[in-house]
Amino acid sequence: MASIFSKIVAGEIPCYKVAETEDFLAFLDVFPIRKGHTLVIPKKEVDYIFDLDDETYAGLHMFAKIVAKAVEKAIPCKRIGTAVIGLEVPHTHIHLVPINSVADIDFSQPKLKFSEEEMKTIAAAIQSHLKD
Repeated sequence: MASIFSKIVAGEIPCYKVAETEDFLAFLDVFPIRKGHTLVIPKKEVDYIFDLDDETYAGLHMFAKIVAKAVEKAIPCKRIGTAVIGLEVPHTHIHLVPINSVADIDFSQPKLKFSEEEMKTIAAAIQSHLKD
């Protein structure tokens, strides 16, 4: 059965897309812990990050680096924190979270809610910095 992320890749479920290549996709987390919280995934569905082949693993991290730099320019923060938890969706993904302190990347805190218009604005702001 396809994961929710595979359904997003297939266009069956909409997302707030930030960046995309032939092999990877970045989109806003719909249950963010911080404004600009972005998920980076390989389009190929692999549950556990350390089961990725070396080329996909390296490519995912290089893609995440490009997206992280854009998030950092779009959302005021000290840096972009990363997390790979891998339990909530059975499809490898990296969380990119704008942070100012360690407490900002605590996944047990209440999730933020943004309107559809705000999500579109955040995604567009990040997209605008991808070529910087």
